[in-house]
Amino acid sequence: MPSLIESLPLPWIFTLFVLSGGVIAVMGTWLAGLVDQLADRTRLGEAITGGILLGATTSLPDIVVSVAAAATGYPEIAVSNALGGIAAQTVFLVAADLSYRQANLEHAAASATNMLSATLLLLLLALPLVAATGPEWHLAAIHPVTPVAFLVYIGFQRMLARERDRPAWQPARTAETVVDRPEARSNRGTLGALWLRFGIAAAAVASAGFVIAESGITLADRTGLSESLIGVVFTSLTTSAAELVTSIAAVRRGALTLAVSGIIGGNAFDALLVPISDIAYREGSIYHAITRESMFLAAATLVMTIVLLMGLLRREKSGVANIGFEGGFVLTLYFGLVTILYFM
Repeated sequence: MPSLIESLPLPWIFTLFVLSGGVIAVMGTWLAGLVDQLADRTRLGEAITGGILLGATTSLPDIVVSVAAAATGYPEIAVSNALGGIAAQTVFLVAADLSYRQANLEHAAASATNMLSATLLLLLLALPLVAATGPEWHLAAIHPVTPVAFLVYIGFQRMLARERDRPAWQPARTAETVVDRPEARSNRGTLGALWLRFGIAAAAVASAGFVIAESGITLADRTGLSESLIGVVFTSLTTSAAELVTSIAAVRRGALTLAVSGIIGGNAFDALLVPISDIAYREGSIYHAITRESMFLAAATLVMTIVLLMGLLRREKSGVANIGFEGGFVLTLYFGLVTILYFM
């Protein structure tokens, strides 16, 4: 039986798709302020809360899209939405960089925690490639790499918490470095009320993500475009609007570490959507159900993340429009991969 969205005319479906992206964008602005305050009130700092709390929350629409797509037999949309979201969000970091005029954002928000998070992302992106090119093993339709990915993520989060409390090394502080310090405005209201507002914003983002999942799958069926292209261009860009809005909002609040960690942490969480989709996909290992387009996307996203990590390590102070070499390289890679996917 078709869902309500599937029975609507194509222009209405596209309108719902765009409106849901608008809801995510509005709620994303609110989320940035709430997570910044929670970072100060809980004393966890912007890098940890941005990587886990903001990253996981802004990934809620992607979770809904990928799980719904995998459960209904669309493995390509499930995987390409997750990987396409990572690629898009890496580009959004360049957009946030453009909104900060004082210096290159990767220089000003230097953090060992962010660099470790980028390393975690590289591992999580490499695991699906290992699974897809290895034997087609699975138990109860779940590939052995899936539980390994979750263990890697949990282990790294414990490492990140220890790194924040007892850092083995710290980036050199310059005149352009913005240090993460608690703000007085974060003490307004009770902590319970702050968590309640956060929950409302998160629920709104997840609901909008469900609408995007349904409308995105229907668009793929109606338009005849490839599932990989739908996942990369339509669903991933729209569901990732929250990351774009929250990162720019965080920059405007002066929470630079939060802006960078929200993107990198969100990317690491999005990388978990591939093993999550493997659990939702009941026809076998999702790693062996995807095509070479998704494997190409995983490899290209891996390269984009390496370039970003190089930028975090090199810490170029300024460049063209105050973005470093990594910003221009990331933009070139993204538009290149979209073009290649279109012709593939």
